[in-house]
Amino acid sequence: MSAATGDERVPEDVFLALADPIRRQILATLVREGGATPTSLAAALPVTRQAVAKHLAVLDRAGLVLGRRTGREVRYEAQLRPLRQATRWLDGLAAQWERRLGAIKGLAEQEDRPGA
Repeated sequence: MSAATGDERVPEDVFLALADPIRRQILATLVREGGATPTSLAAALPVTRQAVAKHLAVLDRAGLVLGRRTGREVRYEAQLRPLRQATRWLDGLAAQWERRLGAIKGLAEQEDRPGA
């Protein structure tokens, strides 16, 4: 479960949701098509409608999809804000590693200089 409050999601929720290739396919389809029902999603996937519904529930908990009832069916749309938040978190982590690697490189170059 998410330790986030309000609209803020922790990156782990997004990463866990995207860890499964079927969920990534579902999200990609929703982005590409602008929305779909579990029935229409299942028609293009090697899983049942019930399995798609379970995958959509995981994506929903991560905030990556939003379901809206239309008559008897629920139509899902992709919500990319949590993905952008996770991307910013990854960018920050990458920047930290770049700084650390830069410092190590600087130390190694200092030791390679004559008279060091």
